[in-house]
Amino acid sequence: MAEKDRLRTYRGKRHFDRTKEPQGAEERRGRDVSDASSDEGRHFVVQIHDASTMHFDFRLQVDDVLKSWSVPKGPSADPQDKRLAMPTEDHPLEYEEFEGVIAEGEYGGGTVIVWDRGTYRPMSHDRRGRSVPFDEALERGHARFWLDGSKLHGGYALTRFRGGEREAWLLVKTDDERARPGDPGTPDPRRARSVRSGRTLRQVAREE
Repeated sequence: MAEKDRLRTYRGKRHFDRTKEPQGAEERRGRDVSDASSDEGRHFVVQIHDASTMHFDFRLQVDDVLKSWSVPKGPSADPQDKRLAMPTEDHPLEYEEFEGVIAEGEYGGGTVIVWDRGTYRPMSHDRRGRSVPFDEALERGHARFWLDGSKLHGGYALTRFRGGEREAWLLVKTDDERARPGDPGTPDPRRARSVRSGRTLRQVAREE
C-alpha cells in the first residue's frame, strides 16, 4: 500500500495550517525503504500527550509509517502489569521528533513531549521457532520485540483482544533480565521529562 494511502486517516483528521504536527512526505525519494525493514533500522518512540485525557502514545516503525497505540497508563517494566493499548491511526515517520503544542480545537489538542525513543528488534516466531515478519505478526494479533531506548529496555509484547466494540491490545513486558517486578517504570507524566529537550509538559506548554 502506498505511503500516502496509509496516512490518509492521519491527514484527514488534521488542519496543517493550524497544527505544527508533520504532514509526512508525499514521496520518499532517495530514502532506502529497505532500511525500515532491517532489524537495526527500526525506530520506536513513546510520547506523553496531555490532551482531553492524559496518555502515552506508543509508536513502532513498520515500513514507512509509525504504527501507533494510545496507552493510558504508559508502558510498564513489570511483566505482571498488563497495560491497555488502543490502536490509533498510522503516523508519519517524522512524528518521532514531534514535541510541542497542538492547538485547542484541533484533533488531539494539547501538549506533547518525547518521553522515550530508540530502536527495536522484532522477536516474533511461529510454533516451529521460525521468524515471523513483524507486520505479519501484528496482523495475526501477537508481536514480540526488544526495545533499546533511553528509558525502556528489554522484551515486550503486543497482543490483540476483543473488548467491546473497539479493537484493543495489551502491552506487556516479557520476563527477561530487564524486567523489574513490582516497578511499573512509568513516572508521573506531569513530572516526566523529554529525552529530546529535557522539558516537562508544563515547560513545553509555557514556551511554545
